[in-house]
Amino acid sequence: MRKVKFIFDLDGTVTSQETLPLIASHFGVEEKISELTRKTIRGNVPFVESFIRRVHILGKLPVSEINDLLADVPLYEKLHGFILANSDKCAIATGNLNCWVEKLSGKIGCTSFCSDAEVNDNKVSRLNTILKKENVVSRYKSEGYEVIYIGDGNNDIEAMRLADIAIANGCTHDPAISILGVADYVVYTEEALCRQLNQLL
Repeated sequence: MRKVKFIFDLDGTVTSQETLPLIASHFGVEEKISELTRKTIRGNVPFVESFIRRVHILGKLPVSEINDLLADVPLYEKLHGFILANSDKCAIATGNLNCWVEKLSGKIGCTSFCSDAEVNDNKVSRLNTILKKENVVSRYKSEGYEVIYIGDGNNDIEAMRLADIAIANGCTHDPAISILGVADYVVYTEEALCRQLNQLL
């Protein structure tokens, strides 16, 4: 019997909004985050270093308030419907911190893999692990699954390389140029993405 696992990036793929800029805007630190994001996109700052810096900036903010804020981030409704209907075949892989996306992950309704942090006094006190999305792909492949990975950014490229099928997603913004070379499919609308996913079930 064929075993298939759909692994989704979170920001801009399942959510119709990027979460870090939303947090930054809510707390009035968007200038610092935007500049760091621009440098990361241009390749001037490696993703891991950029993520550590962003956590350093945002980690001083109240975790419970971030968790509540992200619980209300809009999801792509048709895609969310696909995930709920096939929750045993779906998983989320996000670099986002588990303490920030706990409520959002619960709302999405499938297994989630996140970066891990310690929380003290309602603030991030320590970053324990940064999720490597390719490790999630490797895990499911080792369990005999055919893995389909859906993502949109530079930090999805290694997971997409390892996946059996890779879908570059342009629903929220254009996919990163780097992933176009490894993608088997490129979609630009939620309808096209859901159609492709249903064909791969």
